[in-house]
Amino acid sequence: MPEGTIPYRQARAAQPAALERVARRLAAQLGTPGAFPAACRPVFAGIGASHAALALPVTLLGEAGYPARRVLAGDLTPGPVFDGADLVLGVSQSGRSPETLAALEAAGRERAGALVNAVPSPLAAAASWSVDLGDEPDSYASTVGYTGTLVGLTMLARHLEGWDSARALAEWAGTRELLEEFEEVLAPVVAEVTAHGAGVVAADFVGSGASLGTAEAGALLLREVARVPSTALATRTYLHGAMESAGRTLHVVIGDGREVALARSLARAGHLTLAVTAAPLAAEGALHVVRLPGLASRAVRTVLETAVVQRLAAELAGARGLVIEEFVFDNDDTKTAATI
Repeated sequence: MPEGTIPYRQARAAQPAALERVARRLAAQLGTPGAFPAACRPVFAGIGASHAALALPVTLLGEAGYPARRVLAGDLTPGPVFDGADLVLGVSQSGRSPETLAALEAAGRERAGALVNAVPSPLAAAASWSVDLGDEPDSYASTVGYTGTLVGLTMLARHLEGWDSARALAEWAGTRELLEEFEEVLAPVVAEVTAHGAGVVAADFVGSGASLGTAEAGALLLREVARVPSTALATRTYLHGAMESAGRTLHVVIGDGREVALARSLARAGHLTLAVTAAPLAAEGALHVVRLPGLASRAVRTVLETAVVQRLAAELAGARGLVIEEFVFDNDDTKTAATI
């Protein structure tokens, strides 16, 4: 297990309490006058799981009428990528992703912001404004760091919308208890899916809007933790031909709209399918359903969706005889030096 990390299952068990701490810490930071600027045209940059998390604030701000967008750090084409942006927010839990550091450098310090977990960090030092999650202990395949980033990004989005800190914090009230209760709901469903799916050769994760971010995070976790080749696709893209490769595959479909009929059609064709939805969808045959509680908060729902894919990755790893903390490859160029 890499130095400075904690076991995956331990991190998941600590997650409900950690998210409560993160929300309070972010509220305190954003409640400080001048801690973070106002912005109307933000661009969010990240790579890996951090990029997946960015689907949530882009969705929230889009619903509020802000032209927010996310870009993949490390795949920025030459030219005016950040033209028109009045804030470029780099997101990296370690604060050491070189691709995200390069994105902030390209944007220019005068409009650069950062959201990190590690304190201090090179990314925060490169930004004019920064907030942090408070150095929460995390697993190597990120759990608490990822969901904490969802909390932080939500509170930043609400700040940009003009919410005060008390209102932004109130959105997360009761999340600890809700998440603990939800784990009891999802556990037997994920166990049943795992019993049927230990031998799958691939997995597809499908969702739209903020749930596309959950799909991306889930696909990454299955690759990292269970070593299952996995892909995330937007719902409408999946319908346009991508689903034709179904066979000895697991399908995780997240959402309440077109996703419901999609999940049914995949399962009725005999393909192992897990639907994560608040819609009144019943399990049948190859279709397994984790029912989400009806929630007013899109952000809190995204954390619950993430809990499902986190547990699925861990259970599949166990069924396949894998040790979660033992990664196959150790790339030495995905993090820059910790010195500032």
